[in-house]
Amino acid sequence: MDIQENIVNKVAASGLITFNLEDYLDRGERVVYDIKDNLFHGLILREKDFRDFVKSHDWAQYSGKNVAITCTADAIVPTWAYMLLANRMKPFAREIVFGSLETLNTVLFQKALTKVDVESFAGERVVIKGCGDDNIPVSAYVEITSLLTPVAKSIMYGEPCSTVPIYKRKD
Repeated sequence: MDIQENIVNKVAASGLITFNLEDYLDRGERVVYDIKDNLFHGLILREKDFRDFVKSHDWAQYSGKNVAITCTADAIVPTWAYMLLANRMKPFAREIVFGSLETLNTVLFQKALTKVDVESFAGERVVIKGCGDDNIPVSAYVEITSLLTPVAKSIMYGEPCSTVPIYKRKD
């Protein structure tokens, strides 16, 4: 008995386009600058001491890095202190944000996703890849869904072989 079976890759034949957010992940180093280390007794920022620190600190150590500036201490820090840090880091750092590493990741993805040619997905069935090796923030999934909804025929989440429907244009 010679039965020859044709194996058909239904996923490949489906016409689905996979959008992988990992392709937009900024691989640059991320660091947190916590201003709590500049507080007097962990409570207050003394302007003269802080300005002396800013003048003498080696800002080159932030070269090429993505920096989140924050204060994890329960202290009131004047806005100008954060501004001064950003000013000194700017010639060196790739990206500077106020907030946590999560905030930094959100900003990095927002900037990366502005470069997506959304028109190339016009009328297409798109699967936004859901599983991967990297930790992608939920905000990136929300952002790409928002960008693709006006143009895509449909949006799904997951893998082409197992998707969760998110949106389908009514024709």
